[in-house]
Amino acid sequence: MPQQKALIIGAGIAGIATAIRLAVKEYAVDVFEANHYPGGKLSEFEQEGYRFDSGPSLFTMPQYVDELFKLAGKNPKDYFKYQKLNTVCHYFFDDGTRINAYADPEKLANEVNKQTGEPEASLKKYAQNSDRIYDITNHVFLEQSLHRLKTYLSIDTVKSILRFFQIDAFRSMNRANQSFFKDKRLVQFFNRYATYNGSNPYQAPATLNVIPHLEQYFGAYFPVGGMYSITLSLVKLAEDLGVRFNYNTVVEEIVLEKQKVAGIKIAGDFITADLVISNMDVWFTYRKLLSKHPKLFPEKILNQERSSSALIFYWGIQKQFAQLDLHNIFFSADYEAEFNAIWKQQTIYHDPTVYLNISSKCKANDAPPGCENWFVMINVPANVGQDWDRLIAAARQDIIKKLSRQLGEDISPLIVNESILDPRSIESRTSSYQGSLYGTSSNSQFAAFLRHANRSAKIKNLYFCGGSVHPGGGIPLALLSAKIVSDWV
Repeated sequence: MPQQKALIIGAGIAGIATAIRLAVKEYAVDVFEANHYPGGKLSEFEQEGYRFDSGPSLFTMPQYVDELFKLAGKNPKDYFKYQKLNTVCHYFFDDGTRINAYADPEKLANEVNKQTGEPEASLKKYAQNSDRIYDITNHVFLEQSLHRLKTYLSIDTVKSILRFFQIDAFRSMNRANQSFFKDKRLVQFFNRYATYNGSNPYQAPATLNVIPHLEQYFGAYFPVGGMYSITLSLVKLAEDLGVRFNYNTVVEEIVLEKQKVAGIKIAGDFITADLVISNMDVWFTYRKLLSKHPKLFPEKILNQERSSSALIFYWGIQKQFAQLDLHNIFFSADYEAEFNAIWKQQTIYHDPTVYLNISSKCKANDAPPGCENWFVMINVPANVGQDWDRLIAAARQDIIKKLSRQLGEDISPLIVNESILDPRSIESRTSSYQGSLYGTSSNSQFAAFLRHANRSAKIKNLYFCGGSVHPGGGIPLALLSAKIVSDWV
């Protein structure tokens, strides 16, 4: 029997993982990437002696990466190494409160009690709730397709459905968190996890309170070579399995014959395929690559509200700050006003919550001696035509003012070089519609069921992976989308 041929559009982390899984199944796999590098959002760059991971900076659930090497019969440590963080993040509140979020739950509860007066029992109760939601949702909502009858015929699914009321789908995250904590700072602390999938904690269902479990129970890690080493190690594994990567290669069209995939077109040339898997944002997959077949478009899905985007400043800083760690959060004084600005007014709040990642804290050669590489990010709305140049200029000043006040020193003269990533450039570099980081938002109770499936319902042998489809965005879920595609194939 001739070897079946699978073509993957996009070398994002999900596309690479799908390539590995299909190569293990003995498919002949080609990956086509428009950029000159793999990784999509999970990439890197250097500027004047400073190295930056340009996209995702938090690494959790490393077992999903290790699993790919084990599937291929390889030792993960031969390709990829990482270390567990003892402190997940440093939190800075506007009133001067500081919380070190320790990985150890007992130490975290003690720290929170010491800094806020919130009883340690409150955190333990919250952790139990987060663990329960994970137990109910993991095998059904995350690791399987919600669009296959097979999923609903399993005993695990039946058990989860019978416990559906326990996942807290009918309250917002904020309302749920207010019921757990008396201290407003703790409510804000846990509301932040909505941003892990680009949602609004004042609208998103409390089911998303599962996210702290992924970070606290499974831990947060730092890849020894930086975040981009995840991409490089998986590309190396894929190539060792015979996967071919084609860079600087723009796919122009997915070719159909009677609503069945026949192949793709590149520079006018037709390449046949048994399967096509798109790692491109589902919106662009339909609007660009299937533009000849508008009757096959899932319009309701394509018109859903998009997730938030990001504005990132990459700063080379000519100093080291002892009070900062790998991950740092500087909270807004009015969190609800910040989210109203993003979601209702489609603009940037004047006092945004600032996420500051400094990989040189763990990988010293990412910055020159005595210096630090600052990845400075705020949440912003998706691109719907705002005056971004004006918004970016104002946000830059607001961020510098905020960080300078919290750190007790004017940081502006310490910035020796700068690059900027905004919703427009996120869209152009990664084909993420409107620059949204996670596809559609999760601001409704049924968002998990409304994401695009991992296989087309109307086009035979067309599959989808990545953050714009089920189960969602972020490295762990993108890797799970690859698993779902592989299982479905």
